[in-house]
Amino acid sequence: MIHAKNTHEEEKMESQKRQGAEYEFYGKLPLKKAIPLGLQHVLAMFVGNLTPILIITGACGIAGEEFGSLQVDLLQNAMLIAGIVTLIQLFAIGPVGGKVPIIMGTSSGFIGVFNSVVQVMGGGILAYGAIMCASVIGGLFEGILGFLLKPLRKFFPAVVTGTVVLSIGLSLIAVGVNSFGGGNTANDFGSVENLLLGAAVLLIIVAVKHWMKGMASASSILIGIVAGYIIAAVMGLVLPTTGINADGVEYTKAWVLNWDKVADAAWFSVPKLMPVKLVFDWRAIIPVLIMFIVTAVETVGDISGVMEGGMDREATDKELSGGVICDGIGSSLAALFGVLPNTSFSQNVGLVTMTKIVNRMALASGAVFLILCGLFPKLAALISIMPQSVLGGAAVMMFSSIVISGIQLITKEPMTMRNITIVSVALGLGYGIGSSSGILAHLPQGIQLIFGGSGIVPAAIVAIIFNIILPKDNV
Repeated sequence: MIHAKNTHEEEKMESQKRQGAEYEFYGKLPLKKAIPLGLQHVLAMFVGNLTPILIITGACGIAGEEFGSLQVDLLQNAMLIAGIVTLIQLFAIGPVGGKVPIIMGTSSGFIGVFNSVVQVMGGGILAYGAIMCASVIGGLFEGILGFLLKPLRKFFPAVVTGTVVLSIGLSLIAVGVNSFGGGNTANDFGSVENLLLGAAVLLIIVAVKHWMKGMASASSILIGIVAGYIIAAVMGLVLPTTGINADGVEYTKAWVLNWDKVADAAWFSVPKLMPVKLVFDWRAIIPVLIMFIVTAVETVGDISGVMEGGMDREATDKELSGGVICDGIGSSLAALFGVLPNTSFSQNVGLVTMTKIVNRMALASGAVFLILCGLFPKLAALISIMPQSVLGGAAVMMFSSIVISGIQLITKEPMTMRNITIVSVALGLGYGIGSSSGILAHLPQGIQLIFGGSGIVPAAIVAIIFNIILPKDNV
C-alpha cells in the first residue's frame, strides 16, 4: 500500500513537472535552457550520424591516406546536412517537413544495401559515386511517396514497420561485429588488442548508461567513444604499433590513431558541393529505390513513435506526409554533398520518449550546433581517425538497439496468428536470404542485387504483401 501510494505521488509530481515550455513543441524556451537540452540530442546521435560514412567509405576503399582529405570532407558535410535537414523537419518549408520533434541524420539502414552495391561494383570512388547518384534519385522518389502517403498509410501498420526496423537491426549486427574486430580488411583483424579495445568501449558504454543519470547516461555512447580514443592513445605508447603480415610486409595496426591526419586538416572550411562525381548505374539505383520505400515505412514508424511517446497522441496524416517528404528531399540534398541518405534518427525518438522534451527551440539549438561542427574540418578529421574496434564497441550496442526498437513496434499490436505469420515469413525469408545470399546464385544479377546482401528489402516486400493478402483477424 505504501509503495502504491508513493508511486501515485511520484506520477503526480512527474505530471506537474511536465508543465514547462520544454514539454511543449511550440513553447517559448530561453536559450540558457534550450542549448543544453539541444546538445543532449546531438550527443545522443553524433557518433551514429558519422558511423555509416566511416563504414561505407571503408568498404569502398576510400578511407586510406590517398583519400584521407575526401573522407574528412564527407564527415564535415554529414554534420552540416544533418543540422540543415533537422531545421527543415522542425520548421517546414511548405510541404517539406512535418513540424515534429525529430532529429535527422545519416541513416544506418542503408548500410547493408550499399555494402551489396559496393561488392557488385568492386568498390572504389566509382561505386561511391553510383551510391550518391542512386540516393539523389531515390530521395526524390521518397518525396513523391510522401505526397501520396495518406492513401498508402493503411499498408504500413505497426507489424509491417516493426518487421522492417527489426530486419534493419539484424542485418547490421554483423557489420558491427566486423568493426569490433578491427575491420575485416585489416591485417590484424580479430587481434587481441582490437578485441580488448572494442570490449572496453562496450563495457564503458553499458556502465555509463546504467550507473549514471541525466545527460551522462543519455551520452553514454559518446563517452564510450572518447574513452576508446584515450585507451588507444595509451596503447600506442606501451605496445608495438606495427606488425608483419603473411607476405612479410610491415603494416600499421588498425587501432593506431593517425594524429597527422588531424594536424593536416584545416581549422575552418566551407563545405564542398559534390565532392564525389555522380555516376549513373542501374545496379545501384534499383536496390536503393526499393530501400527508400523501406525508409519511408521506417520514418512513419519513427514519427508515430515520437508523437505517441513524447506528445501522447497519434501523428496526423499531415505530419507523417511532411516528415517523409523531408526524409526524401533531405536525402537528395545530402547526396549532392557526398553524404549518405538523411532520415529520422531512432536514437533520438527513444530520447524524446524517455525525457518527454519535445520543444522545437531545444532541438533547433542542437541542429545549429551540428551546422557549426560542419564548418570545422579538424573535428571531422578527429572523428575519421577513430579505430574500427572503438567504432565496433559502440556499433554493436547501437545496431542491436535497432532490433529492440523493431520488437517494440511489432508488439504494439496483439500478437495474433496473422501478425505472427507476417513477422515469421518476412524475417525467415528476409534475414535468411541476407545471411545466405548464395541461394540466389543462379538467378539474374539484378535479382541478386535487389534481394541479396542485407535481407532488408525481401523482408520489407514480404511483410507488405502478406499484410495485404492475409485475411484480417475477426474482432
